[in-house]
Amino acid sequence: MKHLFFPLIIFLISFVPIRANKLLIEMDENQSNHLKAYGFVFNVLKKSDQEVQWLLNYKGGSFMLNYELSYKNELTAKSISFQIISNNAADQIIQIVNSSSQNTAVGTLNKVPKIALYSPKSASPWDDAVSLALTYAEIPFEIIYDKEILDGKLPEYDWIHLHHEDFTAQMGKMYNQRSQLWYQKQLKEDLDLARLFGFKKVSEMKLKIATYIKNYVLGGGYLFAMCTATDTFDIALALNGLDASDTFYDGDPIDPNFEKHLNFENTLAFKDFTIIPNYRVNEFSDIDASPNYLPRNINEELDYFELNEFSASTDLIPTMLTQNHEKLIHSFLGQTTAFNPKFIKSDIIILAENTSLNEVKYLYGSKGKGFFTFLAGHDPEDYQHFVNEEHTDLNLHKNSAGYRLILNNILFPSAKKKKQKT
Repeated sequence: MKHLFFPLIIFLISFVPIRANKLLIEMDENQSNHLKAYGFVFNVLKKSDQEVQWLLNYKGGSFMLNYELSYKNELTAKSISFQIISNNAADQIIQIVNSSSQNTAVGTLNKVPKIALYSPKSASPWDDAVSLALTYAEIPFEIIYDKEILDGKLPEYDWIHLHHEDFTAQMGKMYNQRSQLWYQKQLKEDLDLARLFGFKKVSEMKLKIATYIKNYVLGGGYLFAMCTATDTFDIALALNGLDASDTFYDGDPIDPNFEKHLNFENTLAFKDFTIIPNYRVNEFSDIDASPNYLPRNINEELDYFELNEFSASTDLIPTMLTQNHEKLIHSFLGQTTAFNPKFIKSDIIILAENTSLNEVKYLYGSKGKGFFTFLAGHDPEDYQHFVNEEHTDLNLHKNSAGYRLILNNILFPSAKKKKQKT
C-alpha cells in the first residue's frame, strides 16, 4: 500500500478548496457588464459595513473587496466579470497601484449616498439617462420635485440629479409642442404647485428651487446635472428674479434692462453669457457651444469627446469622475449639447472636451462644502433623442463608456476625500 500513499495525498490536496480572500472586479475592456458592476459595489456598501477599494486608473478603475460566497454568487448571476484572488495577490496589486511610478491610486469607498432624482410627477415621455442607469444597475433612488424641495426635504438626501428640467420656466422653449399632452400636463403641474406655494409665476418658484439647490451644495450636498438643467440652472440664478421670459410663457413682457443686471457671482459654473429671450428660438443662451438652431459642425460617426487625465494622487475627485475603459467617447446631443469654454468660470475643472470643436462636454466644481458636476447632452447611447422616441435599453449597452460617467458620479460621494492641490 505504500506506493499508493503519495498519489492519494496529491489527489486529496487537489480537492481541498484554496481559501479565497479577495474579489477583484476588473473594469477594463474585458469586463462583461460595466454598468451592473457599479450597482453591485453600491449595494455591497449599502448592505454591509465593509469597505471597497476603488483602484483608480488600474485596469479601467477596478474594484476590490473581501471575498464572500454570496458576493461570488451575485456576480455570477449578474454576469459581472470577476476574479477570486489571495490576500498576497491583492497586496501585490495594491503595491502596484500605490507605486509612485504609476498614475494610479487607491480610493476607499465606505458609505452610500441617499439619492434623489428631480423630476415632475407628470413624467415626460422622453427619458432621463440617470434614472435608466440607476434602474439598470439596481441602485435605489427616490423621485422628488418642487413640492418636496419647498417642503424642506432636500437635506434628507446626499445626492441630487437634475436632467432636462427648465429652471427658466419656459418649458424647454418647446413652443411647438404646446398642444402635446406631456406639455399640458407638466405645465399644469408647475402652475398648480406655484399657486399652492403662493408664487405669482412659475419662474419665481423655479428661482426659489434653484436657490435651495445651490444652498444645498454650499452646505455639503452633491449635485449632478445633464442636458437643459445645466445651463438653465445658472441662467435662473444669474437672472435672480429679472424677467427674461417672453409673454408667450409667463403672460407679461420681458424686462428691457435684464441684460445689464445679470449677476454672474450668483452662478455655479458659467459667467458672462448672453440670454436668448426670443421664444421661437429653441436655445436659452450662448452657453451651448452647439446651438439647436444650427446644424452640428461634425458628422455623427466622427463626433467624439476625450476624457482628460488627472493626477490620481493629488486630484482624487476628478480622477474618480473620469474612470473608464475608453478615453475617447462617442458624443451625444441634447437641448444643451456642449459648453462654450469662453463662458466657464476659471475655477471649474474640465473633465472632458472636444478641443477641435472648442467645446466642453463634462465639468466639475466645488462650492462651499459641496460639489457639482455637469454633463452636457441627453442620452449617452442615443445620439439624437426625440420626444416620444422609445427609451434606451441598457441591456444592449451594458459596457457603455458614456453611462459609466454617470455611475462614477454615483460612487464618488462614497469615497473618503482628500484635499486637492488644484
